[in-house]
Amino acid sequence: MNAVGGIAGTLGRRRIPLGLRFLLISIVSASLMLLDHREEHLSRIRQAFSILVYPIQVAVDLPFTGLRWAARVLSDQTALLEENARLKSERLDVNVRLQRLEALGAENNRLRAMLDSSARVSDRVLVVEILAVDLAPYRQRFTINRGLNDDVYVGQALLDASGVVGQIAHVDLFTSEAVLISDPDHALPVAVNRNGLRTIVVGTGDSSRLRLPYLTNSADIEPGDLLVSSGLGGVFPSGYPVGRVLEVHRQPGQPFAQVIAEPAAQLDRDREVLLVWTAEDAADGYGSTNAVETP
Repeated sequence: MNAVGGIAGTLGRRRIPLGLRFLLISIVSASLMLLDHREEHLSRIRQAFSILVYPIQVAVDLPFTGLRWAARVLSDQTALLEENARLKSERLDVNVRLQRLEALGAENNRLRAMLDSSARVSDRVLVVEILAVDLAPYRQRFTINRGLNDDVYVGQALLDASGVVGQIAHVDLFTSEAVLISDPDHALPVAVNRNGLRTIVVGTGDSSRLRLPYLTNSADIEPGDLLVSSGLGGVFPSGYPVGRVLEVHRQPGQPFAQVIAEPAAQLDRDREVLLVWTAEDAADGYGSTNAVETP
């Protein structure tokens, strides 16, 4: 037993020389390379090994792939948030500009309409702005940005693109107070455009209503009739629209009919109005003395 163990130990200690091992490995490798090059016997083995190795490759590459994906997602999200914020800012700016353009367009249309109306008036005119509106009940007045410095005078007529607005009641150096035709203290000579019937329109304290209190029941006036300035008194140009008749109530036993008209001018929406100087005003120097009575 000891002899056999000694022989095995002797054989285990006997090793193949390094040069011989290298030669054997080189021969085997060359043979395998030759067989693989000519007949491709090792391709299936490589494919099988690649299938076995692929999960390991994926597992090794997974952290790097995940990091790249997360970075791309975060980058895309950041870019989207920045683009969203930029688009919101641009939309707000565009909306503000659009609103301003709409306001400018509306103002331009108003000014064009007023210039067209001033072309119909042969006298000198001036576009003025309304600075403040008197909010007291039944008091239809406002302040404009022109005064004595611009030759404005008490009693001077005010028009807009649609019709008669009112007249100047008080003048300061740089501003003036105007009374609307709807003020209860204002009266305006008019004529019915259809038949030339002359009468007087009186304010009601309501910017959407006028009264014609001095028409008899037999007067030739009907709903829809256009009322124009008659020119009597020399304050307002003749033939300019004042209002349109809405209601005519003839009451038996009463001397006068109840006639209600609607102003032609946009009394509650005007931002600019026209000051009118008549030819007589120019001849007098700057204005007439026809004044509206003020309280």
